[in-house]
Amino acid sequence: MKELKIGFIGYGNMAQAIATGLIASKAAAGSRMCACAGNFDKLCRNAEKRGIVPLRTAEEVIENSDFVILAVKPYMVEAVVEPIKGRLKDKTVISVAAGYDFERYEEILEPGTHHISTIPNTPVSVCEGIFVCENRHSLSGEELDAFVSLFQKISLIEFVDSVHLSSAGTLSGCTPALTAMYMEALGDAGVKYGISRETAYRMAAQMIVGTGKLYLEKGTHPGAMKDMVCSPGGTTIRGVSALEKRGFRGTVIDAIDAIEENR
Repeated sequence: MKELKIGFIGYGNMAQAIATGLIASKAAAGSRMCACAGNFDKLCRNAEKRGIVPLRTAEEVIENSDFVILAVKPYMVEAVVEPIKGRLKDKTVISVAAGYDFERYEEILEPGTHHISTIPNTPVSVCEGIFVCENRHSLSGEELDAFVSLFQKISLIEFVDSVHLSSAGTLSGCTPALTAMYMEALGDAGVKYGISRETAYRMAAQMIVGTGKLYLEKGTHPGAMKDMVCSPGGTTIRGVSALEKRGFRGTVIDAIDAIEENR
């Protein structure tokens, strides 16, 4: 596993998050990774922080990689792939570009190219991320095993049907921003009642981590988890009631709708 060579075509926030997590988890050393990007000077600064080899061209990345991660912006994918698709045919291609599913890659890659479409989220950088993966792919059994073994070190891996790739990606990939807003709001509430902002943020963050872990380990329905904290006539149910009056759950669903409607 540690002998796999990983290359990034595009080295923006998501690629850097993946690389950081792989190094932190010891799933891959920085020296086993390389990257290229449009701004070579910026690439050098960002790559060398993690001991990753900066390269000038996508062709060099492909030549020095087993797994090639396409991490450019979605609007750039086709222009980037066109001149290198012949070289990609002998590699395992992993896409992290939203909007590019199996069928779309079948149209722009050479026939027979082994590829899988995924949507990771930024918490992969601290080995607590999610990799949403399309069930339909062209990886061999050995390649898929290697893919899962590598990325499960930094994420929960969830395979979904092609029709659900976008919505599942939204649910995991966009919601860290929404959750950060919730954490910030809780911090503001703590400050309002005299708690230092740093303490309030730490407490809110740990509450989010702990609640998520409690669900993952116990599998208790979220409604039941809420009920366990809400005593009859108690304080917590008053807060729940206030959120419900303001359409808390409906507003969250509306936010997901707004993202999906603009895909």
